[in-house]
Amino acid sequence: MWRVKPLDAILATAEKKSLHRSLGAFQLTMLGIGAVIGTGIFVLTAEAAQKAGPGMMLSFVIAGVVCAVAALCYAEMASMVPVSGSAYTYSYAVMGELVAWMVGWALILEYAVAAGAVSVGWSGYVIGLLEHTFGMDIPDALTLGPFDGGMINLPAMAIAGLVTWLLVIGTKESASVNAVLVAIKVAALTLFIILAVPVMNMEQFTPFAPLGFAGISAAAASIFFAYVGFDAVSTAAEETKNPQRNMPIGLIGSLGICTIFYLLVAAGVIGTVGAQPVMGPGGEALHPGSRELAAQCASMGDAAVVCSKEALAWTLREIGWPQVGNLIGLAAGLALPSVILMMMFGQTRIFFVMSRDGLLPAAFSKIHPKFNTPHVITIITGVAVALFAAFFPVGQLANISNSGTLFAFAAVSIAVMVIRKTDPTRHRPFRTPAVYLTAPIAVAGCVYLFISLDQKSIVLFLIWAVIGLAVYFGYSRSRSHVGRGLTEVHELDSDAPPTSVPPV
Repeated sequence: MWRVKPLDAILATAEKKSLHRSLGAFQLTMLGIGAVIGTGIFVLTAEAAQKAGPGMMLSFVIAGVVCAVAALCYAEMASMVPVSGSAYTYSYAVMGELVAWMVGWALILEYAVAAGAVSVGWSGYVIGLLEHTFGMDIPDALTLGPFDGGMINLPAMAIAGLVTWLLVIGTKESASVNAVLVAIKVAALTLFIILAVPVMNMEQFTPFAPLGFAGISAAAASIFFAYVGFDAVSTAAEETKNPQRNMPIGLIGSLGICTIFYLLVAAGVIGTVGAQPVMGPGGEALHPGSRELAAQCASMGDAAVVCSKEALAWTLREIGWPQVGNLIGLAAGLALPSVILMMMFGQTRIFFVMSRDGLLPAAFSKIHPKFNTPHVITIITGVAVALFAAFFPVGQLANISNSGTLFAFAAVSIAVMVIRKTDPTRHRPFRTPAVYLTAPIAVAGCVYLFISLDQKSIVLFLIWAVIGLAVYFGYSRSRSHVGRGLTEVHELDSDAPPTSVPPV
């Protein structure tokens, strides 16, 4: 279970059963922005305010720093190993099969569960826009999951199905649609910044941390969800032209652009309408998404940004721009699918490469003869995401997703240090600066944010990990191509024998 798959074998495997290389640096950056700027800034801003107040700006910085140092580690690994699989592939090459399996298992939480969370967020925006603009009264039973007081979230299921179809017909087509959605999203946030930042009132920033640093930490752990997705760019390495150059540009460039947007938007919200938490009758902080908070907001007439499910649109309406606020709501409804697209894109590519290594059934890595995409696992992933979106609330899904993301980030940060020792002569088109400082900071940051998550999310992650171990020892370990002395099983429609190498 500690066997590793040599880097040379990984690269040879990718050439034998490879995906079409069609993405450049610009498309990668757009994919990264599309994955990052989404539910976090459009929907979870209110939850962050309830936990940290104006201190959520510091929460964005903390989460952004952890992502930045992890991005530098990802960039080195992605440029060295330009194949699909992201953290899973890197861990397999450096720390062994069991660690790689657990990372891949955790990435299901990051990508698939996150895609479900964004689908729920999109549904909330669209339903709110329809009801606010056209005066429609849509039954909660059809637009909310059972945990939110409804029966099933049909709009969230529908958008998951649409994105699945886009991914099946091809990466290039999906990336092109995504680029349009990213442009809409960036334009909407830019317009918000132009209208809100100039009219900020600095008095709104005090008290800056009404719930102390613990509140800032809790908010950082939650809005870390706003940054998940930048690493999904590395899962597209095998479909990237000149990955040694373009992968670092796509990773770091998209993260830098998104962080600037986050800080400016957060400042605009805080400085105009304020972001103080809503407190209970006894002066206690109410938990975001709780029935107590909903009741308190109702008694206030929802007259606080923390009560809104469309924080940016609500803010603009409050400062005298109601029509522009509606446009922001429309832009969010149009643009959030780009986040779902990138999350599902990453999940299918992780499954694709795990199947290619024998850890999952071979059918998962079957490539469509016309569209050149792993259509089988794309459809399976789409069904799972639709079910998550139909029955679970956005806050719960986002927190669970964060636990898997932090585990994967920490694994890659450790891997880049290990491979510097075990394979120091290998060509590195991009080298993580001050790696023995950068990588430990990334690991420590991931641990800090993980323990700042709510207890339920931590427990669910541990349960998921135990299930993953059972699957590995019950199925994957005995079927691993590396364990059987194979670099790769032959193409499914080929009679050629597999290539044999001794496992390390």
